[in-house]
Amino acid sequence: MKKVQCLSSSRRNQEYKAQAIIELRHQYDLANMLRHMNMAKSSYYYYVKKHQITDKYKDLKALIEKIYHQHKGRFGYRRITLAIKNKGVLINHKTVLRLMNVLGLKSLIRTKKYKSYKGEQGKIAPNILKRNFKAVMPNEKWATDNTEFNVTGKKLYLSPIIDLYNGEIVSYDLSERPDFNQILSMLRKSFKKIPNQTNLILHSDQGWQYQMKQYQYLLKKKGIKQSMSRKGNCLDNAVIENFFGIIKAELFYLKKYSSVNQLKQEIIEYINYYNNDRIKLNLKGMSPIQYRAHYYQT
Repeated sequence: MKKVQCLSSSRRNQEYKAQAIIELRHQYDLANMLRHMNMAKSSYYYYVKKHQITDKYKDLKALIEKIYHQHKGRFGYRRITLAIKNKGVLINHKTVLRLMNVLGLKSLIRTKKYKSYKGEQGKIAPNILKRNFKAVMPNEKWATDNTEFNVTGKKLYLSPIIDLYNGEIVSYDLSERPDFNQILSMLRKSFKKIPNQTNLILHSDQGWQYQMKQYQYLLKKKGIKQSMSRKGNCLDNAVIENFFGIIKAELFYLKKYSSVNQLKQEIIEYINYYNNDRIKLNLKGMSPIQYRAHYYQT
């Protein structure tokens, strides 16, 4: 009430005041609220009538709120607009933004900055990818890396493979120890999804795991070309670095986890959500798996 009371007397703010009174009308005395809001009764009833006549976006507001909460606040107005259009409703993104402001809904904000230098060429494998992250078909270019999560002094390590065609997480492994067995598990899961000798490129940084002779042997045996970033240059593997930023912003940073097992289960659920339900602007408003299915259909 105090926050609304501080609003100026502009027409827009008067409307916000009236909206607040309408929502609290069944709990508090109208005369007291009008006095605290410094609002005339005639002005209040004017906005009540206007609200009843012109709130043509009532159903749309409900849909926006449903989508917003369904995705746990991870969708901004652009993705919500795409989600609404996917349901067959044509709407302008500016209207969605305005209605989200009215409803007090705001997407999660994530900022990520890269700092790098050109670095040296890897001695184990060349940088075949050379920041050409665009792929014309599934299973043409993959990238891998690992990241860690710290939970009450304990660590959980995530090692995924991402398809550069649609951003889909092809396979992954979660472990409390960043050993080579984690990499082997991730590779075995991914190898089941492709035939031998596919001429696929698998890109990584110069981490010790990817310099292991066994890792190189397994890729060569499967017919996969190994590509490695230049030393100290995270931009050479920017796509998977971006995924790590997303999962930490949309999952890990949102709550305090009490155990590694709790986080592990939620990462499993999130990756399933990311692949199947999280629509991407650069995928024509589709999720990664929907986009892959669309490729094979067309």
